[in-house]
Amino acid sequence: MNIVHIVVLHGPNLNLLGRREPEKYGTQTLFEIDEGLVALGHELGAAVTTLQSNHEGVLVDRIQASRDDGTQGILLNAAAYTHTSIAIRDALVFCERPTVEVHLSNIHAREPFRHRSMFADVCIGQITGLGVESYRLGLRGLVAHLRRG
Repeated sequence: MNIVHIVVLHGPNLNLLGRREPEKYGTQTLFEIDEGLVALGHELGAAVTTLQSNHEGVLVDRIQASRDDGTQGILLNAAAYTHTSIAIRDALVFCERPTVEVHLSNIHAREPFRHRSMFADVCIGQITGLGVESYRLGLRGLVAHLRRG
């Protein structure tokens, strides 16, 4: 089985997981989530790398780089940028890599401005509202999609 290469991107304020609104986002830290995704990736035959940034341009740069660096898929929690970033959307279109959008909370059950995703139409899927399980399911789905070719 060939190893698939996946990058997990986390947007603004996700570095505060475990401390920020645990009733909404859970008690696991971003480090713990990343460790779990790397371990799950290993089980699934995927090399998983992660990046968190509070800066939109850093995320755009990493998405653009995925076109040429061997990355085969993207697991994306753009956090607040989900609802505002045309730049991230354009980078996703440019990179031509299957992307799964994930969210810890249910963005469709929150404030009206959070109901719209700028990326939903350019992603292969969206998993929202299942806490950390959103990431796990997203990774499983992305790997399965890449293996189907």
